[in-house]
Amino acid sequence: MIASLTGRVRALRTAVGRITLAPVLVRLGIFLAALVGLLLAYPAEVVAGQALGALVVVAVLPALAPRRFWPTFAALVTVAGWLLATDMYDRPIALWRLMVVAVALYLTHTLCALVALLPYDAVVDPELIVRWLTQAAGVLLATSVFGVLLLELARAGGNADGWQAVTVAGLLIALAVTAMLAWLLRRR
Repeated sequence: MIASLTGRVRALRTAVGRITLAPVLVRLGIFLAALVGLLLAYPAEVVAGQALGALVVVAVLPALAPRRFWPTFAALVTVAGWLLATDMYDRPIALWRLMVVAVALYLTHTLCALVALLPYDAVVDPELIVRWLTQAAGVLLATSVFGVLLLELARAGGNADGWQAVTVAGLLIALAVTAMLAWLLRRR
């Protein structure tokens, strides 16, 4: 038993000595994105209380285990905080806050996908990370533009018909994105 424990400690020491900077920085990005999303989603009354420690733990979990359930758990906790803030604390929905929470959720998700592919001791060309983040920025920009356009379309309607037009436009965009993804998968 002692030999087994000694072997595990030696393996852990070797693993820690081989960790490289790129995977650590991506994991730090996961933590920061998740934490920003959580802090903006939850009402200030909750964050200022004892829940801050729990929110920090929730933000750390996807950074430590990106291949497990924890990224999904962090996203669900963030959405629960948003619903708590808007429904129970009657916080008005601000577009900037909604967009930053959505950006934080997407960055957490995409950075978890990146770091899940990287071993802890990977030597990574910085261009890979830059290309990954550039692609993520493109997705975020396109999503933000579509979101603002749909909100403006709803305001132009001014009544229930405006929201119906936004719903139909959103469904058409979702259908177009699904068709494009199916086409890309068949192309492989």
